[in-house]
Amino acid sequence: GKFVIKMSEKKEKPITEIYLRSYPKIIFFWPLALVSLVMWLLQLIYPTPVAWLGNFWLTVFAINMFIVAFDFGSTKFFVLVLLIAVVIILVIFLVPDLFAGASGEPFNPGLTANFYLASSLIMAIILGLVVLGSRFDYWKIERNEIYHKAGIFSSAERLPTKSLRIKKEIPDVFEFFILRAGSITLMPGHGDVINLPTVLNINKKQNQIDYLLSHVSIEPDELDA
Repeated sequence: GKFVIKMSEKKEKPITEIYLRSYPKIIFFWPLALVSLVMWLLQLIYPTPVAWLGNFWLTVFAINMFIVAFDFGSTKFFVLVLLIAVVIILVIFLVPDLFAGASGEPFNPGLTANFYLASSLIMAIILGLVVLGSRFDYWKIERNEIYHKAGIFSSAERLPTKSLRIKKEIPDVFEFFILRAGSITLMPGHGDVINLPTVLNINKKQNQIDYLLSHVSIEPDELDA
């Protein structure tokens, strides 16, 4: 005879609460922290500073600073990409020795292994404190209320979700690429507006909120049925 093994489908746990945390812009420096760690490991192999390692670190540093300093919407993003492409083409064909030193060799910033190690440790500590701080400062959306916790010993604020409206925005394409980050504005009514400018996994959070609010609205119909 044949044995048929029927796999039971795993039921998804219904969403009953959603945590929203807004992070400071420093969170977007995690690529530079990771690159610093990798550059440190690679520089340990060589007795003297390697030019391409230092130039790569400086490039990532400049890009990270650029992302944090400015907001680029979708239109500005494509204009920027086009501008960068034109500049690269002009540099390659018109100024081929722009980044060469007096001897004709590539520019060497002289970054040592200790520099890479110190940079990675400083950024790791700061990013760790940012993530730890977000555990004690957050908004929690439940079926009937919005709960705000700020600090370890501070009192909590509660608002009803009866007329809650949300607005999602992605003001910076680069920040969305790096951490899927965007802005969420909560409007629970009565003049209250809660702006969370840097929420990670923005699309997932919005889908969860939409599910929770729609679940609340259709729940009476389900009970009547």
